[in-house]
Parts: sequence; structure tokens; C-alpha cells
Amino acid sequence: MKIAIEGCAHGELERIYDTIACIEKESNTKIDLLLCCGDFQSTRNLEDLQTMAVPKKYLDICTFYKYYSGECVAPVLTIFIGGNHEASNYLQELPYGGWVAPNIYYLGYAGVVNVNGVRIAGISGIYKGHDFLRGHHEFPPYTESTCRSVYHVRQLEVFRLKQLSGKIDIFLSHDWPTGIYEYGNKAQLLRKKPYFAADMESGQLGSRPLEELLKAVQPSYWFAAHLHCKFAALVPHQNATKAPTKMGDGSSSSSSSSSSESDDEESTSRLPPKPVAVTKFLALDKCLPRRAFLQVLDIPSEAIEGNPTFEYDAEWLVILQSTNHLISVKENYYYLPGKKAGAIAERFNFTPTEEELDSLTTKFQSLKIPENFQRTVPAFDPQEQSNYKHMVVGQPTAHLNPQSNTFCSVLGVDDPLCLALLANGKDLPAVAVESIDPKAEETIVHVQDQCQDQEPIEGSSPPPEPLVTPSKRKLNLFLPAPTVTADATAAEKDDSVIDLPEEDEDPKTAETAESEAVDNPKVKAVPPPPSSPPSVKKLKRRNQNIYQAEDDD
Repeated sequence: MKIAIEGCAHGELERIYDTIACIEKESNTKIDLLLCCGDFQSTRNLEDLQTMAVPKKYLDICTFYKYYSGECVAPVLTIFIGGNHEASNYLQELPYGGWVAPNIYYLGYAGVVNVNGVRIAGISGIYKGHDFLRGHHEFPPYTESTCRSVYHVRQLEVFRLKQLSGKIDIFLSHDWPTGIYEYGNKAQLLRKKPYFAADMESGQLGSRPLEELLKAVQPSYWFAAHLHCKFAALVPHQNATKAPTKMGDGSSSSSSSSSSESDDEESTSRLPPKPVAVTKFLALDKCLPRRAFLQVLDIPSEAIEGNPTFEYDAEWLVILQSTNHLISVKENYYYLPGKKAGAIAERFNFTPTEEELDSLTTKFQSLKIPENFQRTVPAFDPQEQSNYKHMVVGQPTAHLNPQSNTFCSVLGVDDPLCLALLANGKDLPAVAVESIDPKAEETIVHVQDQCQDQEPIEGSSPPPEPLVTPSKRKLNLFLPAPTVTADATAAEKDDSVIDLPEEDEDPKTAETAESEAVDNPKVKAVPPPPSSPPSVKKLKRRNQNIYQAEDDD
């Protein structure tokens, strides 16, 4: 199966699909699948655009709305994860994944799917230490803080992905795993991005949770983006490089003669080398001319004629179900089960058992992902809204997506967005409230009371209990068809592609004045001293005006 990998899409779907068409024409081949590594920018209309965490001058409706409205259709099955420049309100409607447009599928906060037998896993967002232990408490309309924290990776998704067993063919992330540069051409990377050096030396370049996932999951391929450059690496895994067992009884003492040991080593050296498990890592650039933003790979898969088979992953569905009680929608820190000495307090290993996998068939007779996309809001109209960059448009309110409602109902899991709204005393959309089973009203009150009563965790206080047990949170939620008045929108789009800066640029050095700033996940933004040259001071003001970031890490 021929798979195209895209780095940061930045909303330029037409350019990406045109590039794929050129590749197909020149090589006389057919691309079966497109994978995008974040910053997809699935903005349907002007309200969606207001939830994207970028400076106002960089807000651009781009071309996704054409695929959402049906004006265009994606020519190839497209799967993407979220980055740090997204229509966060839309993606938050699909926490477990779903169709954002016909033939364009979002993996959710984290997800695993199978395409023609190729197992693809991914995690959305970027890592920030000060949000990692929190729940998914955000909901639109966002504040200055939550419009950024909404796309920060949380511990629950990492915990769930660590429960996977078996082979993972492809893993997608936006961030790079920490230390990945040690397995590739580090010198060449530093020639391209010299201001990476300080963060490399301090171990701050990349995401530590992703480094843990890389070691735990050990996928055949790992694709990423975010840092706006192409970089390849080969990562060997330690558990695949054990020393060969010597001939004879493995329990023999170490007092064997040196001559016999040398004979064994000599005979072992003549054996063919054992295959070593290696992850092939590739990061790609953003969609700009003369940039390495697209790569095509030929990956072995099941021979399927016609459209690729697109299915849920059974093991992942069981993991979602068995860890549903661990969902939190609170802003304070909470902790997940871990291995404890002595008596076992609660389950901490959620790798599915055979019994759990068998029970899934009672809920999913077929794992094929249904093509149940529905347009829930009006799309951007370039004729009626041709002057959108000069208009004042507010953020949208929260909507509940019918795809998520169906998925949660069948699997028996909760929609975090719905829980966040209830926990904060917000009204659900009218149709959703009317469709709730009357028996669930007590549960709703219980959830609201519990969220109000629980105090934030301070210091080493014990972790809070799960928000509510899964058996008590089965809500039948349906999204109403909202009407959006469009008195506005978008100026004729400039054909040039804006070199979008990354969120939370760090003004600590003069080198960070380059146009492609790195979104450092853990280093505090240190302002320059009063004696700094004017150029550094200017950079500081620019970052303060653009981001107003509160980085505790």
C-alpha cells in the first residue's frame, strides 16, 4: 500500500492533494492513503477560526471548508492527528475520532485504526508539563488560557496507548520524542536549526511522554512534524538486542574455562546476525514551496481491490471501555493507577484479555468504521463573507457531535466534552437535554455536585476519585441543527502561504528570532536582561503581544 505522509498541513489541503496528484501522474502510481501529522486546521467557518491559537493577523480560512461543504471531495482517504494550530472546538466534538469531512478522518485525542491490515496509532497535541496531569476540562468558548491548554497532551491518552500489545505498524505524533535526534544526523539538524543546540544539551527538545511511548510501543514507523524540518532516525530497541544464549546448560557457573568461552564466542560470531527491532522515525516540514513536507512510502499490506478497508482496532476499543472510569474533566491534577508494593489496590494493567476481546463482538458485529459524517454547522461562504479579516466574529458555543454520541452509546463510554459541560454547570444543547433518559437526571446532578464539592489537589494530597462511575453516565445525546447567521466573512485569500510561527516561542536567545520558532514543551520563557541588545528586546515584545503565554515548564 502506497502511503503519503504530510508534515504540518496548516490548512493547505488543495496544495497537498495537488502535490499527490502530480506524484501519481509522474510515477504512474496510485496513492492509497494520506497521513497528516498535525496542524490540520479543519476550520469550517469563521467561528471555528476564532478558536485557533494563532495571532489574529495569521488567521486564514484556507481551504478545508470546501471539503466540509461538499464543494470538493478528498481524492484519497485522509487520516490526521491534531497539533497546536487547530479548530479546537470542532476536534473537541470528536474525542474518540470521527469524520470531519467526507473521506477525512480525525484520530481523536488518541486512537488506533486499521487500514488494509496496517495498524495505525496516533496521539494529538503537544506536551506541556503543567497540563499533562489535568483532565480535559476545556470547552468553547475558550479563554486565553484554555484556547491553548485544550490541545496539550494529557496523561490518560499516553496511559491508554501504553496498554497496547502486538505490532504497531505506524505511529503518528505532532511533537518529536525527546532524544530522537541522537539516532539521526544530529550535526546536519543543527546546521539547519542551530538554535536547537541549547535545548538538546538540556534534554528539553521534544516530548518525554512520547519518548516513553516510543520505548513501550516500538512501532515500525513513527512520523512527526511540528519543528518544521525534515529529519530521519533509526531507533533500535534494547529488548530486541539481548546477548545470544550460549550453548549448553544456561545455569552453568561462571567458572567455565576461558578457552571454552572463546570457542563459544567464535561459533556465535559465525551465526547470521539476529534481526533487531528498529523504529524508523521521520519528521517532515510544513506545506510550503521547496520544503520537504511530503513523503511517499510503500508499506506491505493486505491485498485489497478498490477502496481500502478502514476498521476500528478491537484492542483499542476494549482499552477505551475498560479505562472509561479514569476520565477526568477537572482542572486540577489527578493520578492514574500504578503498580504498588504489597496488596493490589486496583487494576493498573488494562491490556485486554481474551475474554474482554470476545465480549466486544456483542457490541460491534463489524469493526468497519461507518461513513456517518454529518454537517452540523454552515460552512464558510467566500461570496457572502469576502471581507472576513476585517470583521468581528465571536467564538462558537459547545456542540455535541452525533458521531460521538453514536460511538459512546454503542461502546458504553463517556464523551469528555459532555462531562465538562455538566461539571461546570453549563446547559447541554436543547435536543441533548430533552433526549436524556429521566433516570439519568440524578446522575447529572450527582456529577455537578461532585465537581463543585471536590477541592483542588495541593502538594502531595491524595488523588481525587474518578468523576463518576461509567455505569452511571450513559447519556443519549443528540446534536441539534444550529442556525448560524453569516453577516460576515472572508477577504479574498492571498495565494501565498503564511510562515506560521509556533506557539509559545521562547525569547531567551537571539537565535530564536528565526521565522520558525520551536515550541519548547518544558523550558520557561526567560526574558532578556536589561542590558540585552535592542533586537532581543524587540523579540520579547513581539512574543508577549502574540502569545501572552503562561509557561510554567
